[in-house]
Amino acid sequence: MVDDRIDKQRRRLLDEIESEVRATEGYTGRNKLSDQVMAAMAKVPRHRFVPPDVAYAAYANRPQPIGFGQTISQPYMVAIMTDLLDLGPNSRVLEIGCGCGYQAAVLAEVAGAVYSVEKIDGLAKSARKRLTELGYQTVHIKNGDGYKGWSEEAPFDAVIVTAAAACVPPALVKQLKPGGRMVIPIGMPAAPQVLKVGEKNMDGKISFASTLHVAFVPLVKN
Repeated sequence: MVDDRIDKQRRRLLDEIESEVRATEGYTGRNKLSDQVMAAMAKVPRHRFVPPDVAYAAYANRPQPIGFGQTISQPYMVAIMTDLLDLGPNSRVLEIGCGCGYQAAVLAEVAGAVYSVEKIDGLAKSARKRLTELGYQTVHIKNGDGYKGWSEEAPFDAVIVTAAAACVPPALVKQLKPGGRMVIPIGMPAAPQVLKVGEKNMDGKISFASTLHVAFVPLVKN
């Protein structure tokens, strides 16, 4: 009975995500998510990534608290940010801001490998344990400064940042392959934030386009 309830909640959420994608086409340029991203959103058990006291709302299309002053992102935002990366099955992705590990799990369903950096040690440890229990062997997590990325594993085919930065960290641009894509919210916590989508050309220069107005927790720097 519990599984049936979760399945109904998940199906309703997928319908809401598809509807919101169509409604925001004017901002993102996309009126439909890829089959791979939709399959990932259907498969990843979101209720395993939230605290027990908010598990009842795990499949609501909104953020939820996960402790340490952080949140698990709105499912629509996870889906559209993943889709905007244009990932392939062999893509190597750098994620900045692992949090509870939910976005990393969705990425792992679409890409080949995920390297996730989390500033808060307690979140990094719990995310690593959770993802291991769920069988996500292609997700690698380290506790560190997201502004510095993960140079030892660079270059990456894509970079996704799940917290708002005042500007694009140069280290992340450097670690992105030519032809690669980056999705990052830019802006201060109390000011307007915009989700930017960047593409790095073969000369190493990156150009960004603005998409959605968003509200993310700040990207913390050492």
